[in-house]
Amino acid sequence: QVQLVESGGGSVQGGGSLRLSCVASGYTTNTYCMGWFRQAPGKEREGVVFISSHGAAIYSDSVKGRFTVSQDNAKNTLTLLMNSLKPEDTAMYYCAYRGFCFTIPQSSNEYPYWGQGTQVTVSS
Repeated sequence: QVQLVESGGGSVQGGGSLRLSCVASGYTTNTYCMGWFRQAPGKEREGVVFISSHGAAIYSDSVKGRFTVSQDNAKNTLTLLMNSLKPEDTAMYYCAYRGFCFTIPQSSNEYPYWGQGTQVTVSS
């Protein structure tokens, strides 16, 4: 089992920044993939960014150039720096984890472990 705990959400005005963190614990593996997903009310969950344990990252077009993902393998921590936030970024943000991962999955169905989510609200 892997436990994920997100933090760092909050409310910010459009154009502002927030930093989300996700700490993994439990049966983590050296080779893994992690992702940030988000879900707004009435909408489907969508992938925001995905990263492998080797540092390869895939960003969704909607956040490319504004969001930056980073990882600290020693601390089992994934960080998402969100700049130039827009009202449409408002959502619950979830961290997800998949161990023994060699090809970065982009579907939520391929991540067995999830955090509880952290709310991001961007006002116009």
